[in-house]
Order: sequence, then C-alpha cells, then structure tokens
Amino acid sequence: MPSPPSKRKNDSMNNPSFHRCTIATLALAAISASMLAVTPASATSRSAAGDLPTRPEKLTFPPLRFEAPKAATYRTTLSNGTPVYMLPSHEFPLINLSMTCMGGSNLDPADRAGLASMTAAMIRRGGTTSMEAEDVDEKIEFMAANIGVSSADWRSTASIDALKSNFEDGLRILVDMLRNPAFDEEKFAIARADALEGLKQRNDDASSISGREWAYLVYGENHFESRQVTGDSLAAITQDEMRAMAARIFHPGNMIIAVTGDFEPDAMKAMLEKAFAGWAAGPRNPPPVAPTFEMKPGVFYAQKDIPQGKVSIGMRSINRDDPDYFPYLVMNEILGGGGFSSRIMQRVRSDEGLAYSAGSRFSAGPFYPGVFRAAFESKSPTCALATKLIIDEVNRMRDTLVSASELETAKNSFIETFPNTFASKAGTLGVFVSDEWTNRPAGFWETYRDKIRAVTPEDIQRVARKHLDPAKLTILVVGSWDDIAKGDAQGRARMDFFGPATRLPDRDPVSLKPITPSSASSAAIKSASQGS
Repeated sequence: MPSPPSKRKNDSMNNPSFHRCTIATLALAAISASMLAVTPASATSRSAAGDLPTRPEKLTFPPLRFEAPKAATYRTTLSNGTPVYMLPSHEFPLINLSMTCMGGSNLDPADRAGLASMTAAMIRRGGTTSMEAEDVDEKIEFMAANIGVSSADWRSTASIDALKSNFEDGLRILVDMLRNPAFDEEKFAIARADALEGLKQRNDDASSISGREWAYLVYGENHFESRQVTGDSLAAITQDEMRAMAARIFHPGNMIIAVTGDFEPDAMKAMLEKAFAGWAAGPRNPPPVAPTFEMKPGVFYAQKDIPQGKVSIGMRSINRDDPDYFPYLVMNEILGGGGFSSRIMQRVRSDEGLAYSAGSRFSAGPFYPGVFRAAFESKSPTCALATKLIIDEVNRMRDTLVSASELETAKNSFIETFPNTFASKAGTLGVFVSDEWTNRPAGFWETYRDKIRAVTPEDIQRVARKHLDPAKLTILVVGSWDDIAKGDAQGRARMDFFGPATRLPDRDPVSLKPITPSSASSAAIKSASQGS
C-alpha cells in the first residue's frame, strides 16, 4: 500500500538525495536569474555595435591552437633501464599505473594457442607463491583497488588503479603476482573449463564466424593474427608453460611503465625503484613476425541460416610509415570511414536503404601492412546489390577526383578532433608507450595536421589507383547463401557478378576442424586458407 501523502513528503525531505537535488536546483535557478539579468543589456549593446551575426552560420571563431605534447617531457628511466612515463594530476587521490610488455599471442607455439592469454588470466586469478588466491583477492578488495593482467596480439599489460593511500601496498602485490605467480591448480581448472564453454558457443553468432573466417582469409590459419584457441590447445597448456611464458613477458627489461594520478615524480620513482629491487631485467622480446600468406581475391562464403548476411570486402593495405599513409587515411574517410558523410554510408544506407550501417576501416600496421575492410549487414536478397554499390564507389574513387567539399570535411574531421588523442592523461601516456614500442618516427604528432592539410584530390586518386584494386578484393559472406546468391528481385545485382564463389567449411566450434566441406570445394578451401 502506498504511503500517505504527508508521509511520502517527509520521506523525500529526509532523503539526502532530495537535499542535494534541491540545492543544485536552487543554484541553477540563481545562476539563470543572474544571466537573465545581464543578457538583454549585453545583447542589446552588441547588437547596437553591429557585431552580432544575424544567423548561426555566420558565427566565426578564432582558430584552435593546440600543441601536441612531447614524450620526452614525461619520460624517465629507472636504474634497471626500465622506461617510465609520469604525468601527475592532483584532482583526486587516485593513482593509475600500467606496465606494457612486448609479447602476447605472437609468442604462442602453434599447438598452444591461448597460452599467453591464459597465462595473464592466471597471474591475476592464481595467487602467488606467498599468498593464496583468495588472500590476494581479499587484500585487493579491502584496498578498493583494481588490479588486472591481460595479453593481446603482440603486447601484454599489467595495471593497478588504487587510492593514493593504498597504492604502494597494491603495487607490492602486483609485482609479487608478476614475479612469483602460483598458478593455483584448482583455479586453473576452473579457468580452463570457462574458456572451453566459451569455445562451444562461438558458432552461435554470425559475427564470431565472420571475424574468424576473415582473419583466415587475410593471414592464413597459422599466423598469430588468425590463430584460434581450440579445445586441444587449451588441454595442452601446463602450469610450467605458463610460468615460462610469464617469466618471458613480465620483467623489467621487457616493459614500459606509465603512471598518472596524485603523486610527486621523485617520490614515485623512488617507490618504483623499491618495488623493482632485485627483479632481474631479461632481454626484450622481438617484434611480431610479418605474415607470408597472400590474400586470394574472390568470393568466399560461410553458410549460416540467418535472415540477413554479413559481408566484408577488402584487401591488404600499407605499413604505418608508408609515404602514402596520410592520403590513404583521408581517402578512406571519404570512402567509408567518415560515418554519415562517407560515400559508402550515403549510397548504401541513405540512398538505397539497404543497411543500417555500412562503411570501411583502414589500418596501417606498425610492423607489417594492415588491412582495408568495408563491411555491412543487409537482408539476404540485397547483399549482392550493397556489395556492388561499394565496389562502384571504390571504382569512382579511382576514376574521378574527390570534390573540394568532401576533401575539406574529411580533413577537418582529423584536424579538429586531433586534440582528443591527448584528451586524458592516461591516454596521452598510452600514446607515448605505444609509439616507443613501435618506433614511431620522431615528430609524427607535431607534423600530423600539416600532413593532413597537404593532401590533395590528386593524391587521393593516385593512392586509390595504387592500393585499391577491385580485381584483388576478397569478399566474405556469412549467411544463407541460396537466398543471398540470387540477389534482389529487380535483378540489379547477383553474387555471381563478382565471380565464382567458394564455400568455406563448416567448423566444429571447439576443434575448428572442418565438419561438412564438400569434396569439390576442399581444394579451393585449402588454397584459400593455407597458413603462412
């Protein structure tokens, strides 16, 4: 039964949230009143002076002045040679520290996919040689801290977020976890069982199938970028192998540290020296090896009974330090990377209504060429038409110069959002750490906007002709192939417009071994996904 009106009133007035909201409302009202009191006179004065624009689009603003911070300003080195980037801020009594290390899944042996990621997970979950896993969790929770360890493609990270008052104790625990992981057997069994359950579900989602098969088509099945965890690789991982992997990745000679928060640099450096005392610095791991697999052009499909298809269209791109990087970046923004202002989005969604979202992404790898990939989801009968429209836009980019307005919009999207790269202190240090690991050329950020401004329509057309060849595009379709292949009812496009199609094998979700490949397509499948 609801409370009587008088009781509800008293309850709300006794609620601290009510008082906070009331105070905030009164404060806003006071500010608004003061603004109303001065605005008419101010506006009248400006209008009389003739300097108030008559329309919003006539407003002018001074140019944004922002200088990119320089990494050297924030970099120091511990006595053991470990680089440290520090950027203090005293707004809150919090400290964040991250250790980024070279090496991740690229270090996994071919039959141990998942070793590095399982190692990182168990460093956090498996306790230390001096503390049980439950004791570690209890201490971290008591400090209201957050400690995490993760491993990705070619890098691994250990981090701690803690109150300033608890930070040193939390750092001590993190270092103990990295130096002396116990890999508790019971916790390891649970983690392995959880991972296995995840494997069983990865054919349930078309996005998972698309991501996996696209990686195979780009890198082959044996490169770390595409290598997948299987039930066999999980079962083969041992505690000794995890200890060896942890020792190889997490040590002072193979890490770069970034610290932000409420601290003084000299005191933080002394704290790190103390925490790292006696921790041997081994060799740095080498950068990841480039794939030798060559993408095969053509149409490939994975059968899944869903009412719409997921389509990816792409090819290898360029290295990050390629002279064509900036023209390629602007070209992709116009073609499909610029959201609603991009040609692909306008053509596929706005003009034809074939997809809710459509666009392209361009990555340039720091160690080897990245990937250009256009993608969309559409109803099965319209997948072929949307594919044709995207390839038409690729050809238009090659055949004609982009317009001045398109070029200006694309350039401004990079120039005006450039400060966001350094919007947060942790993000700023993250840029510096990544740049150091990947040996980004000096002066890159200082000249970034000038190089964007220098891109011309002729540059974009040249790069499109050089790096986007429709004859070399790989097309991957995940969906109900019979419905997709025949195209739209009006006959504007069919999938055979783009050449013969190769069916990719259905795969067991745990082993990823083919379970229903046709004998006719087995040779083509093997050719399309033979590893590097």
